[in-house]
Amino acid sequence: MRLGIDIMGGDFAPEQTVLGAIHAWKELPSEVRLVLIGDKEAILPILQRENVPADVFDIIHTTEVISMSDHPTKAFQQKQNSSITVGFHLLKEGKIDSFASAGNTGAMLVGSMFTVKAIPGILRPAIASLLPKENGGWGLILDVGVNADCKPEVLQQFAMLGAIYAQNILHIQNPKVGLMSIGEEEEKGNLLVKETHQLLKELKEITFIGNVEGRDLFNDKADVIVCDGFTGNVILKQAESFYAMIRKRGIKDPYFDRFDYEDYGGTPVLGVNGSVIIAHGISKAKAIKNMIVLSRDVVEAKLSAKISSAFSKETVS
Repeated sequence: MRLGIDIMGGDFAPEQTVLGAIHAWKELPSEVRLVLIGDKEAILPILQRENVPADVFDIIHTTEVISMSDHPTKAFQQKQNSSITVGFHLLKEGKIDSFASAGNTGAMLVGSMFTVKAIPGILRPAIASLLPKENGGWGLILDVGVNADCKPEVLQQFAMLGAIYAQNILHIQNPKVGLMSIGEEEEKGNLLVKETHQLLKELKEITFIGNVEGRDLFNDKADVIVCDGFTGNVILKQAESFYAMIRKRGIKDPYFDRFDYEDYGGTPVLGVNGSVIIAHGISKAKAIKNMIVLSRDVVEAKLSAKISSAFSKETVS
């Protein structure tokens, strides 16, 4: 297994990305080979300082960087020797089994759509976020930012994508799927929610439990919560700010500690022909390490192939 890492992506690259790769190398089994994609002249001094032989990694030298401020589409097309562009070409050619980055999210999505491409039948790929449950488990919410405006058919597909992820990565059998709304009753919600509710009721491939509300995010009512990307991003940012406020006030609690994004590293782009992992731009070594470990889990689970198989049955129009 060969896992590709964008060493130049993120606010603290390449220092923290290299350190994260070192931590992952020490934790992962020997059959997992890490492929560091970035400026070799920036990578080698860090490895030397940490007394890590360079030959324990494969290093693919690149000379350009897609910055956080770059226009995603233009940069992906114009910076052909950037770490993100090269990473996607390696993934497409089968030279790496996954590609992970804490860099420009827009460029990662452009690369996903135009290089490895969406799985046939997928209307729009999505990204999800983990929800720490009060019972000690994990839930999932999607979409959390890629698709601000959605049609009911898109949310219907998100329900399937989330259920497949929950079953194969979170190991939840028959995950319960809920639809985010402003009330539990079937008739509650805006036009999008009401129409989506009817579609999900008829979808035999998932266990749909009806509408859920904001207060159900962290309880055991649903394992997967579906919403448009606008709503999901607001929820995600609110949770992040709540955790930051708790940290600022010096409150230590085992449950709230699980809101630390560094513990789960990143999220896969669901619905594309390949294992693509996106991490937070402010990721440091711990988060990068966990992003790489998640990459291994996604590859081992054959998540992309299972999504492709589910949608090839044309269960969703």
